[in-house]
Amino acid sequence: MFYPSYLNLYHSGELKKRVEQALKVLRSCHLCPRRCGANRELNQLGFCRSGKDLIIYSSQPHFGEEPPISGVSGSGTIFFSNCHLSCIYCQNYSFSQLGQGESISPEGLAELMIKLKDSGCHNINLVSPTHFLPQILKGLELAIGRGLDIPLVYNSNGYESVSILKLLEGIVDIYLPDFRYSQEEAAQKYSGVSGYWEIARRAIKEMYRQAGNLKLKNHLAFRGVLVRHLILPEDLAGTKKIMDFLSKEVSAEIHVSLMSQYYPAFKAGQFPPLNRTITNQEYEKGKQWFKEAGLKNGWFQDKPGKKEMKRFAGEYLSRQGFIQ
Repeated sequence: MFYPSYLNLYHSGELKKRVEQALKVLRSCHLCPRRCGANRELNQLGFCRSGKDLIIYSSQPHFGEEPPISGVSGSGTIFFSNCHLSCIYCQNYSFSQLGQGESISPEGLAELMIKLKDSGCHNINLVSPTHFLPQILKGLELAIGRGLDIPLVYNSNGYESVSILKLLEGIVDIYLPDFRYSQEEAAQKYSGVSGYWEIARRAIKEMYRQAGNLKLKNHLAFRGVLVRHLILPEDLAGTKKIMDFLSKEVSAEIHVSLMSQYYPAFKAGQFPPLNRTITNQEYEKGKQWFKEAGLKNGWFQDKPGKKEMKRFAGEYLSRQGFIQ
């Protein structure tokens, strides 16, 4: 049976210290690299439009993640409202940008985590957790006291502060970051963020330092890093540069999910070429750049828009038991 690393911190008392340390950050918020300094403890709203209260949009077993995350019983996914990016094409814009959702206490969050575990979910999957990290950690502490003992997935947009990620060492089992852009102009124009390329590079290196390559048992992930990259029309994301960085500066064996399901959601219709889906040729080019970079572990889709992921049948995957 897998033993999550956060249990060690809980029993040693270190998790309680981390919770207290994280809660102090709310007094002058620097949870994300924007470091806006809002006093969220007094309910001052930060750039993420969030104050003191934890807000969630939904929680449920989710079957649309990569196969080693969803498995057969689903990933116990909790979607948090608001975001510290402002992507004009966000497919979750109703709650990430427009703020739909309901306030919940850390005690209520702990109860949700236990319900997801009891429903048979393979893990607890925190989607866009960064701006609510202190409250989430408090809820996690309470959930562990009630018997939580499944892997914790940190599902983020990749725009993370290394200092905050270090608070999560030994707490998060699986990092599931997006790597959105290598081109600064695109990051600024389409997600309203400066310095994304450098900040995401440092963040993913730190995640990999903590958790390493994705590790599986019975085809389910229990530890490691899986990087997601969404192919954008006309290569606005700068895919080749991202693939080269992951292979050369992190590891050729890092696991990468190459996603093709882009569609023009939210405000994207006003920003050509984001007003269209990607072509077969654009997705195939992304796959080519993945392979040319020397990356060995990938999850691909047969064609743009298809949700099901297909394993890249490399030699390393066969050794690790991916290929049945």
